[in-house]
Amino acid sequence: MHCALYDADRCRSCQWLEKPYPTQLSDKQSMLEQLLSEQPVASWLPPVTSPQQAFRNKAKMVVSGSVERPVLGLIHRDGEAVDLCDCPLYPASFQPVFTALKPFIARAGLTPYNVARKRGELKFLLITESQQGGIMLRFVLRSTAKLEQLRAALPWLQQQLPQLAVISANIQPVHMAILEGEEEIALTPAQSLAENFNGVPLWIRPQSFFQTNPQVASALYATARDWVRALPVNSMWDLFCGVGGFGLHCATPEMELTGIEISAEAIKCARRSAEMLGLEKVQFAALDSTAFASGRDAVPQLVLVNPPRRGIGEALCDYLSQMAPDYLLYSSCNPQTMAQDIARLSAYEVTKVQLFDMFPHTAHFEVLTLLTRRHH
Repeated sequence: MHCALYDADRCRSCQWLEKPYPTQLSDKQSMLEQLLSEQPVASWLPPVTSPQQAFRNKAKMVVSGSVERPVLGLIHRDGEAVDLCDCPLYPASFQPVFTALKPFIARAGLTPYNVARKRGELKFLLITESQQGGIMLRFVLRSTAKLEQLRAALPWLQQQLPQLAVISANIQPVHMAILEGEEEIALTPAQSLAENFNGVPLWIRPQSFFQTNPQVASALYATARDWVRALPVNSMWDLFCGVGGFGLHCATPEMELTGIEISAEAIKCARRSAEMLGLEKVQFAALDSTAFASGRDAVPQLVLVNPPRRGIGEALCDYLSQMAPDYLLYSSCNPQTMAQDIARLSAYEVTKVQLFDMFPHTAHFEVLTLLTRRHH
């Protein structure tokens, strides 16, 4: 992939851009094998590749510059604003959105936030596109001061961009470089963006986590479904389930499934999808995954975990070891913490491992690992 911004040293987010793609893959595979070198792995599956450009369904743009000439992108380490609208990771469908948003910022009087002066209102623009072409747009504002102006100007933007399905304002009053605040204000009647992976309807809401590479995420969910269907299981838990991507893929009408996620927003989405699929034995609850697992007596045959970067940690590893489900399916975005967790789960052996290249041109990737309980 060629990138003018990288060549000019204006953006270095893709640290591995100079590595040929096959080398990136083999380097990631080696890192993963190294991390699991203590564990005998019964089966290594070949890595799942990604398109090398235009694969992102999400843009997080820092807004800087002036209200008449806003810059959407990032702040370079020298303090200069860098326009990232031409970033090759974005699909072509983002261009008209960026193009319409620049004059809209002036129309709505949304002064870009100036970090040094701690003044201005508009901090970030967050754009997410579903594979069906609908778009969710979030304005991250410092306060509600310009909210009425924003509302009044919106019809013009909606006329320019009929694909805007969900619009909201997020209020982030803290001076620090935190992406979003607690408060989300809906600016459209709809507040869920319809998505569909492998025939499974999913819903993206403003504050719930969602994968950024839909092509690789689809392959990851489909692989989990295939692995689970090949096992003799009819009960499972999906911990850290988000909007239910894994559980909804793995569920069959016979499967007893419980999905647990701390975010109530995400759980609403998961329940809506389960209803659409007519799955009656599936339930979702907004709880802490560790607390949920430790308070149960009934043991499912399989537990699927898809934790944040910190992994599942010692407490949950201990509970899972005591509960002793037959299988654990571990999806990870941080193979270091996954390897630490697997080392703690000494009653399990690694049956198969597959790398999913969710983040090309960087050292990051996702992994799916099937663990089977040792029978003594």
